[in-house]
Amino acid sequence: MESVLPGDAEAGPHRGGLNRAIKESLRDLGAQLSLLNHRVGTRVELKDADLECLDLITRYGPLSPSALARRAGLHPATMTGILDRLERGGWIDRGRDPADRRGVVVRAARGRGAEILRLYLVDSGMNTAIDQICAGYDDKDLQLLAGFLRRTAEAAQTAAERLAAR
Repeated sequence: MESVLPGDAEAGPHRGGLNRAIKESLRDLGAQLSLLNHRVGTRVELKDADLECLDLITRYGPLSPSALARRAGLHPATMTGILDRLERGGWIDRGRDPADRRGVVVRAARGRGAEILRLYLVDSGMNTAIDQICAGYDDKDLQLLAGFLRRTAEAAQTAAERLAAR
């Protein structure tokens, strides 16, 4: 991979075009992942926000409803409705917070997650597609891509927090 040094006069316009192409590709990726998430949610009768919250609970739980609302960027009253729907559907369990018996935590219910995983990993073909894409890169390139995506996700989180603070 050819590196471009900052200040390289010849690389300037080319670098700008690459930056624009990456930003456009990230926008396309966001739109396609949003569509995939919507289709998965439709298959399991979950609204988009409900599926997103379920993913956060699965990845970071158990969580208090207020911690989940902060992570999802949602108002606590909105979170109550989402948690009620997820609990009625058997997707989550609510229980006492072991650290503070007065508090409540939510966790993903056992068993239901396999249904969603199957849709993402098998039925949609997404898992196989990503494996095939990754097979075209060596370990060093994959480390670079993983770092780029992690840093991009962190930048998006920072940007969302900045907007929420205003």
